[in-house]
Amino acid sequence: MSTLVIVESPTKARTIRNFLPAGYRVEASMGHVRDLPQSASDIPAELKSFDWAKLGVNVEADFEPLYIVPDDKKKIVRELKAALKGVKELILATDEDREGESISWHLLQILQPKVPIKRMVFHEITSEAIKAALKDCRQIDDRLVHAQETRRILDRLVGYTLSPLLWKKIAWGLSAGRVQSVAVRVIVNRERERRAFKSGSYWDLKANLFAPKQEFPVQLVSVGGVNVAIGKDFDESTGKIAKGRKVLLLDETAAIALQQRLNGKVWSVSNLDERPTVRKPSPPFTTSTLQQEANRKLRLSARDAMRVAQALYEQGFITYMRTDSVHLSQQAIVAARECVTKMYGNPFLSKEPRQYVTKSKGAQEAHEAIRPAGEAFRTPQETGLSGRELALYDLIWKRTVASQMADAQLTMLSVQLQVEDALFRASGKRIDFAGFFRAYVEGSDDPDAALEEKEVMLPPLKLGDHPVCRELNTVGHETQPPARYTEAALVKMLESEGIGRPSTYASIISTICDRGYMQLTNNALVPTFTAFAVTSLLEEHFPNLVDPSFTSKMEQTLDDISMGTVEWLPYLKKFYSGEQGLSGQVKSRDSLIDGESARTVKLEGLDDDVKVKIGKFGAYIQVGDGDRMVNSSIPQNLTPSDLLPDKIEQLLKQKLEGPDQVGIHPEANEPIFMMMGQYGPYVQLGQATDAVPKPKRASLPKGMQPEQVTLEVAVNLLALPRTLGEHPETGNRVFVNTGRFGPYVCHVKGNGDKDDNRSLKATDDPYTITFERALELLSQPKTLRGAAAAKVLKAFGNHPDDGEAIEVLDGKYGPYVKHGKVNVSLTKEQTVEGLTVEEALSMLASKSGKTTGKKSTTKTTSKRTKASSGTASSETKKTTIKQTATKSTAAKTAAKTTKKKAPTKTIASK
Repeated sequence: MSTLVIVESPTKARTIRNFLPAGYRVEASMGHVRDLPQSASDIPAELKSFDWAKLGVNVEADFEPLYIVPDDKKKIVRELKAALKGVKELILATDEDREGESISWHLLQILQPKVPIKRMVFHEITSEAIKAALKDCRQIDDRLVHAQETRRILDRLVGYTLSPLLWKKIAWGLSAGRVQSVAVRVIVNRERERRAFKSGSYWDLKANLFAPKQEFPVQLVSVGGVNVAIGKDFDESTGKIAKGRKVLLLDETAAIALQQRLNGKVWSVSNLDERPTVRKPSPPFTTSTLQQEANRKLRLSARDAMRVAQALYEQGFITYMRTDSVHLSQQAIVAARECVTKMYGNPFLSKEPRQYVTKSKGAQEAHEAIRPAGEAFRTPQETGLSGRELALYDLIWKRTVASQMADAQLTMLSVQLQVEDALFRASGKRIDFAGFFRAYVEGSDDPDAALEEKEVMLPPLKLGDHPVCRELNTVGHETQPPARYTEAALVKMLESEGIGRPSTYASIISTICDRGYMQLTNNALVPTFTAFAVTSLLEEHFPNLVDPSFTSKMEQTLDDISMGTVEWLPYLKKFYSGEQGLSGQVKSRDSLIDGESARTVKLEGLDDDVKVKIGKFGAYIQVGDGDRMVNSSIPQNLTPSDLLPDKIEQLLKQKLEGPDQVGIHPEANEPIFMMMGQYGPYVQLGQATDAVPKPKRASLPKGMQPEQVTLEVAVNLLALPRTLGEHPETGNRVFVNTGRFGPYVCHVKGNGDKDDNRSLKATDDPYTITFERALELLSQPKTLRGAAAAKVLKAFGNHPDDGEAIEVLDGKYGPYVKHGKVNVSLTKEQTVEGLTVEEALSMLASKSGKTTGKKSTTKTTSKRTKASSGTASSETKKTTIKQTATKSTAAKTAAKTTKKKAPTKTIASK
């Protein structure tokens, strides 16, 4: 008899299968097999009449969760139950964190195995780790399961109680969340600061001096013993010098006068300073720091970074990627130090092994940092990886190895120079010993190039020397508003404040973008007007829920619950049902919240008669009232901090007086207008008439401002789409155009087939691109926007019927054969290496045959499913199983479940 091992994903299953002894069978659960209902259609019919059923949590019965098996998981559950037959034991080998423990617990509840059960955990998928884990199996940790379930219930109560209020008062489809709403408020507050910011201007002088063999820059520091004003001396709320600052503010006139006075004067070295300093390497990566550095260096979003890290872990390249710990095992320290000695030499090795201490609030996940897997670290070149996977592995490898390297030794250099009563300063930096810089420089892709940039050398000077001034210039400056949050900066801020957990940050950021609260622009998170409206409502009526300190305390309480020092049920009752509980607050506040007021966004600096409102189709400006009321849509690319009076005037002018005319088209002899629409500015040829209801339009390219549009530019924009020729294979039209995501070429397929598009590269110009270049782009494989193409595992050549490629690709759920739009997954018995072209053709033909008869088959299946559902409902017990912390509680719950005998309905999740 065999042993059944269940993991979460097919990739993890394929990897772990290689390290298990004979007689072990590995299956994948594809994540969670049960969850709370996602919509009303998921709720069993016999429970729909209960108010609590909408929450998916029975708040009237000790917050008992209602679990259902989503429709897309029913087949997986059947397959797992079938696999369980005839085995001698079951090993649950899901991830080692709370989520993984919860998946194992749900599998145990739904499979109800009659054989011995073991829980196997490991933080890397290597032969040694799997063998060690097999010898050290345990039972499911109820405390971890309980901690995850409490969090899940709390998040559900917050989200499903507040979100309907937002739908009612502001707009349909909005959501609120325990951590999500705090993150949105943090970003909105930064945008408020930017809007309130008043810019100040100041001038200073910069010179280029020449000493023997080298030219070096210097900057003005003071005049007559008084420091000249710089950016930090200004008050952000006034744009003036802050009170109490005794500095000299130079305007352009004063700077030019000083420049003229100093021209031709003698410069003297008045002070020299050399100060040695030491830089120590950063600790190995945690989930949070990996997300931050991947965003800074690789421009990966938090979600993409975690997806790639998950793939690396499941393929056995790195240790578990959800961790708050910076600790390294003794095995990892030895491996890292061996890499240092081998690749950089003994001088670059730290004198003693470095061990780091976790400082993060509530560190609770895996107990080791993210590092390369195994007893010996494979170099990035030895992995065979490519693309994002190689880039992220390279980052992890360098950071881990650098953590065991010697300190970098630097000397900070400073020279002060006097000319008349003006004092100038030059600063430099000398790297005396590169140390860990040789392997890893934070924020840089290339350590060698970064070393050159970090070193700023000054010429050898001594007191009394007289360098020659070759150039003296005046320089004007404008103070800048606070920078918007990037994903890296937001993750760092949330972790430092103890808000949420790093393992959830990727999904939180994705949610606030998907819900329309944020737009990602040039790697910066820009809040929308909807985010302002929602944040204002929550601040006014539910201030605790968007207070970072309150959320941080809540997170700590949840950690205390997981440790058993706080009881979960009294906490949930107080939070939701107490005198000041969330449920009562929402009910009492509902009648006090005016929808019209909630949909009005309050922005500092707007006139009283100008209102910004949230409508069905987005944000808009409203001026006046009654018959004199004017509404104008706000373009999506116009942010709250940039909605200034001049922009409002421009939008209203277009609405009232019509658009500005750029000029007359030389060929069409019609006016070209500059317009402002929902997606930003565009040019339009002529006016809309009954004969021409939709005049030709063209959006402005990214980065181009309306004031930059000349008649020539407008004519070029309107020349698109531009026909380039006929495709040699189909004879159909090939053209170039520009769209919402930039310029592209298109091959019109016709006959109902979808057109074939390719984005232009950075070096391509839509106005000059040739037909040959367009065909070259169209011949390249198509990839999903924002995602890497699936890895080709095997190529069979072209299909004999239509000439399109047949390939085996590496998909999210395992390898599959692809031909055009037809995809067929490989069975468990098939391997990529053993698959022949004949088998691939047969699989594709079989799939095409199923597609042809889909309609009648679906109808029959639907009837059969309905009948079988009716039969099953009379036999199946209700699956709302409450989390148990002790055996006695488990027994009571089981008895309660058996007594109810309510049928289970697993409705398709939305």
